[in-house]
Parts: sequence; structure tokens; C-alpha cells
Amino acid sequence: MGRGSRRALGRPVAASNVLDLSALAGIVSYEPAELVLTALAGTPMGVIEAALAEHQQCLAFEPPHFGSLLGVDSDGTLGGTVAVGLSGPRRFKAGAVRDHVLGIAAVSGRGEAFIAGGKVVKNVTGYDVPKLLAGSYGTLAVLTEITVKVLPRPQDQRTVVVGGLSARDGVRVMTSVLQSAIDVSGACYLPVVPWAEGSVTAFRLEGFSVSVEARLGELTARLGTEGSVSTLDQATSAEFWRGVRDVRLFESGAREALVWRLSVPPSAAVAVVERIERSRAGAKVFMDWGGGLIWVAVDSGEAEAPIRAALAEASGHATLIRAPADLRARVPVFQPQAPAIAALAKRVKAQFDPSRVLNPGRMYVDV
Repeated sequence: MGRGSRRALGRPVAASNVLDLSALAGIVSYEPAELVLTALAGTPMGVIEAALAEHQQCLAFEPPHFGSLLGVDSDGTLGGTVAVGLSGPRRFKAGAVRDHVLGIAAVSGRGEAFIAGGKVVKNVTGYDVPKLLAGSYGTLAVLTEITVKVLPRPQDQRTVVVGGLSARDGVRVMTSVLQSAIDVSGACYLPVVPWAEGSVTAFRLEGFSVSVEARLGELTARLGTEGSVSTLDQATSAEFWRGVRDVRLFESGAREALVWRLSVPPSAAVAVVERIERSRAGAKVFMDWGGGLIWVAVDSGEAEAPIRAALAEASGHATLIRAPADLRARVPVFQPQAPAIAALAKRVKAQFDPSRVLNPGRMYVDV
């Protein structure tokens, strides 16, 4: 455990001991010119982001801050960010967390310290263990030091919003724009927002100001036939996408509402949403990643069966992000694995943590 901000993610862990990494904090090295930062795993994300901001740089995968969504005061640590492997709205363009981790130092469940990867971008020596540990929820090793690739912060950004589209038309328009050469870095569909009447379909443009302005004109003209079009300025755009990143649409709802995160092919997004809405009256839904990421909030009940049923024909997967601990202990929090994949996961767990002392059962009962 670092700062405890993500203990509500995954299945509850019943352990007699907790390894507290909160004091293992600090930036070890940061080379802005090389776009590489190394920090101890317990370093707060606020410290990381402040250091990058001084040099107009950022973590391109936009790590979500789920503090408010999960009811905690912390935005977590670098180790926790890598361990859960969750990315923000820029994921489809910039890649996932695992694509930005260059190297790690860690301790296995055997008590053996090891390193993997390196501190340069062009490092291809050995097995890519950092990618394996990203998203493993602390079940394979204790991360102690992490090296990440950073990128320049976009000089400018704007968001183009189309109002009043249906979910089906929203996905159609997002797919069309994402397949174009306009190069957007965010595409989402929100059925309701406080400042608009009806739905909004939003597209983010980032980069040098001259490029943003040129693409803004092209995108606005392209979307003009779809409905009412407006543009958010840089400050408003940044705040809007922070809200999408942190799932603030669900913050104001009842604290007992269950929140699911679904990953699906964008072409199947509308069908999945419609099945969920038919089976769960009152469900709140919004889509990110051009329809590839669906967030669902339901007021009561486990809702696992209709969620899984809605995904049955979509080749997607679902993760229960917010729910009481007793519910997370009863239902599969993560998508059930195929037998061959489950067997492989058990073998990997046995190699890294044969005695199952690291977050036992947090992802799956036997892993």
C-alpha cells in the first residue's frame, strides 16, 4: 500500500500484514531534455505532476484521479498508478500506462529484489517485465522504483462540442472524425452535462497553436451539418477533460451507486449501451475513447448479470470500479478469464509469488 487511494479497486484483500510504502517517496532523477523521470514508487502523483509542469511536460497517458469517485482524499502514488494500469481520455492516441513505463525495480513474493527494463527509451534487453507488472494490482511484485517516459505538454488545446446527438449518432460521428486526418486527442459522448441541454459529443484538439487553429476550422466545418456546434477555450477545455478523465459525471450521484468500466470495440458500443439501458432502468452511461470505453452507474443491485450479458456479443470486458467491499468479495470484479488464460495467470503468479503473500486474490480468487 502506498497512500491507500486505490484500496477500493479490485477484490478486497484479507491480509494479516500490510507493507506500507508511503515513506518510499521522492524523485530519483529527472532529465527533461531526455524526457525521462525516475521516482520511488511511493511518490505522490501531485509531486510528479508538479515537477513535470515546471518544464511544460506531462504523463501523456493522463492518469485518472479517482479520489472523489472512490471517496478518498488522495490521488495516489506513481506505484499505484502503474499497478492499476488505468489511463485517461488520451489513451487511444498516446497509448496505455504500460507503454510509458521504461523500467522498474521491484521485490518479488520470494523476497528477491530485481530490476527490469532501463532508463532509456530504446531499451529492448530481456523480457518486458514492466509491461507485465503494469495493471497487475500488486499481485506479482512490490514496485520500489519506476522510470517513465514523459512528453511535452501540448502548447494549446481546444474542444469542439456537438449538441443534441443520440448515442448512435454520437458514435457514428466520433468514428468518422477518428478515421480522418484531423488528429484529435479526445472523443467522448456525454448524455447530459450541467451546462448544456441534452447530450454533447466532444472532440479535443491539442498541439501548437497554429496547428490547433487550422484543425479547429476543419473540424468545425465538418461537424456543422450534424447539429449545434460550439468551441471550448483552452481553460474550459482542460477542465472539461479533467472531468471526463476523473469520471466526475458520477460524483454527484448517490454514493451507493455501483460504477462499472467497460472496454468494447467502438462499433459495438451503441448495442452494449442499449442492452444495459433496457435491462437496468435508470442506468447512467457515458462513452469515452470514441466509444471504446463505456462508464456505467447503476443505483442498486449487483447488476453483474446484465452487464456481462450486454458484453456477451461484443468481445469486451467489464471491471467493477466502485462498489461496497462485501459486493466486491462476492462477484468477479474483473472479467472472468478463459481457461487457458487463467491457467497462464496462475503459472505467472506462482513464479513471482509462490506463497501468495502479495495482494492474494485481489484480481482473481486463485491468483
